[in-house]
Amino acid sequence: MPSALRQPQLFEPSLAACYTEPLANFTPPLIGGTPPLEAFKTARWRDAGWLKEDLSRFAEQYPGGDQRAVVSIWSKWHLSALTVPTLTANLLLNRDLPVGLDDMQVIFNDKGATSRLWLPHEGTPISTQDPFERFATLIEQHWAPLIEQLAAISGAAQRVFWSNAGGYLDFYVNALGEHPLANRQAFEAAKALLEARNLPNGKRNPLFQPVRHFTPKGSEEVKRVRKLCCLRYLLDEFDTCGNCPLEGCDLQARKHAKQVAK
Repeated sequence: MPSALRQPQLFEPSLAACYTEPLANFTPPLIGGTPPLEAFKTARWRDAGWLKEDLSRFAEQYPGGDQRAVVSIWSKWHLSALTVPTLTANLLLNRDLPVGLDDMQVIFNDKGATSRLWLPHEGTPISTQDPFERFATLIEQHWAPLIEQLAAISGAAQRVFWSNAGGYLDFYVNALGEHPLANRQAFEAAKALLEARNLPNGKRNPLFQPVRHFTPKGSEEVKRVRKLCCLRYLLDEFDTCGNCPLEGCDLQARKHAKQVAK
């Protein structure tokens, strides 16, 4: 049944009650009631014109900046804000939040990036451990259509945005594993999603192993390195991030080559 037609459920504990321990510094989404005046429906991002307009406000911070990098960074703000509550509900409470593009609304911060979600209800019970079914609402109804639009608008490959999404999925799955309400079966399903090379239909899984975990020689700390770069180094305001696979490369040479190619 489409998520928009599902009936709201009452649960204990509430989603907001889970924002303790590793989630203590995060703000839970707004649930039900009348959305704030500043919130707007993400369904409008199915229209490229609306999405370009919403992205333009964020891009004002980087005048003349590479469009691929600007849109990638914007996507990281949005994907992070979306992934935290979705995984919290899925992995701790066994609930599927209504996070499809057609069901939710977002609130931007003063820079034009997603800062908070508004959701119509607390979600519906999840009755499967199949990794692709557990996360279908998030992946098929939000990530997939939005990433297609972002790639078309920015000129960056879709795999850049899937890598951004997968990076947050990997990070928050591991972070939430420390939560007292952690559901082991749900976590196994999430990890299986990240380890599956192919989708059930045989196509490549865009979320396959987005991050490599290893312990550098002489260190006791596990390091996370993304499979793909988020492209933020293409903007003069940034260097590489701490998880960049390009760490150690001559980024100035890369930037120069990019300018010459234009």
